[in-house]
Amino acid sequence: MPMVVGVVAGVALVAVLALIGLFKLMWRVAEPNEALVISGSKHRTEGLEEGMGFRIVTGRGTLVLPGVQAVRRLSLDLNETELHVDCVTHQGIPLKVRGVVIFKVGDDFVSIANAARRFLDQQKLMAERVHNVFAGHLRSIVGGLTVEDMIRDREKLTGQTRAACGTEMEKLGLIVDSLQIHEIEDPTGYIQNLAMPHAAAVQRDARIAQAEANRLATEAEQQSFARMAEATRDSEILQAGYQAERDKAAAKAKQAGPLADAAARQEVVVQETRVAELEAHRREQQLQADVRKPADASAYEKRTLAEAERDARISAAQAKAKETELAAAAEATRVKAAAGAEAEATKTRGAATAAATRATGEAEAAAAQAKGLADAEALRAKGLAEAEAIKARAAALAENQDAVVAQQLAENWPEIVQAGASAFTNVDNMVLLNGADGMSELFAKALTMGGTGLGLARQLLSSMNQNGQAHNGPDAQGSSGTPGGTAAAPVAQKVPVEGGEG
Repeated sequence: MPMVVGVVAGVALVAVLALIGLFKLMWRVAEPNEALVISGSKHRTEGLEEGMGFRIVTGRGTLVLPGVQAVRRLSLDLNETELHVDCVTHQGIPLKVRGVVIFKVGDDFVSIANAARRFLDQQKLMAERVHNVFAGHLRSIVGGLTVEDMIRDREKLTGQTRAACGTEMEKLGLIVDSLQIHEIEDPTGYIQNLAMPHAAAVQRDARIAQAEANRLATEAEQQSFARMAEATRDSEILQAGYQAERDKAAAKAKQAGPLADAAARQEVVVQETRVAELEAHRREQQLQADVRKPADASAYEKRTLAEAERDARISAAQAKAKETELAAAAEATRVKAAAGAEAEATKTRGAATAAATRATGEAEAAAAQAKGLADAEALRAKGLAEAEAIKARAAALAENQDAVVAQQLAENWPEIVQAGASAFTNVDNMVLLNGADGMSELFAKALTMGGTGLGLARQLLSSMNQNGQAHNGPDAQGSSGTPGGTAAAPVAQKVPVEGGEG
């Protein structure tokens, strides 16, 4: 019995442990900075379309069926991307805008669903996507603004950028917590040049204020020195009066006897003299205090002001001279650089032109030389060919004179016949006697004259061959044509006679 109880207790314990393990395996808890995206079954979430195919859980736990449903986590933490955008303003001035965008996935289910569809497996690329969105809109907005607008109202640039990117960020399921434009870099120096007049005005006002402060300080010091001198004078005068009274009282106290009156009178004279001296001294001091000191102070003030004004003019003149000198030096440097560049360009063009001219001359000379050589070679080949032909013709004449003559006559027979027929060109009417027999007789006579011409050609060629003038073969051929012509002449003369007789 105790054994059965122990087995039952063990089985129950194992079952409880199995249930606990299964519960832990199925239970998923979403952290405060993340959302659980559970897919694998059809769910309906408030604010989302029906049957989107996944469930969103935030800030609580839920049961998941292992093997049936898949759980993935979408971070809701803040993300940051830095903006480094090269832009061009409405004025055509290139600028580099530096800023930062702080964003996150929205806390509502619609934003979480949009972000899950786009970034669930690419959460590391979220910053790059946001940078591309903001960079494009920032370039477009800066292109419609001027540099002055961007400097004076940077909030306008930030607001327009956030407004332009709001719709796209909402589609991505993201919200922008902060957009800050940290810096606007000007590689062309436009902003610096824009601030130079204001900086110069501030420096001018500062110099004027410093000079005015120095003047006031100098005046205060002079007034202080004058009051100190006046106080010293009054003190000395009072001390002298007190001393005189003390001396008088002492003299009176010491007088005694009969000499008291004389001594008193003497003392009175002495005191009167001293009083007169003191009075003169007092008047002198009074004169110095009333006339000389104010005159000295006024002269000192005028001298100090004149020196200050002179120093200011000298400083201004030196600054103007320095500015003129720097401007002249910069202009001289620019002119010298331009002149050097023009001289170098001229030198380069001259060298290129000379090289081209030289190359053209060399090519033309080579072409002329090649053409001359080709013409000379052609003439030489033609001469050699004609010499060979003449030599071959002479050899042929020497071996078979009749064959050569016959060949020449055969080649020139149309011309011979035409020359013979030319005798009938002036005959208007021809009467042939005996009909066909007369025509046959006429052609027989023509053939007889042709044979006679052939004999004359043979004799001429034979005589030429004997005299060694075989190189005049073409002339011989022409001569052979000539007898043919002379042979045809009697025919031409005879036929008209026959016609006349008829």
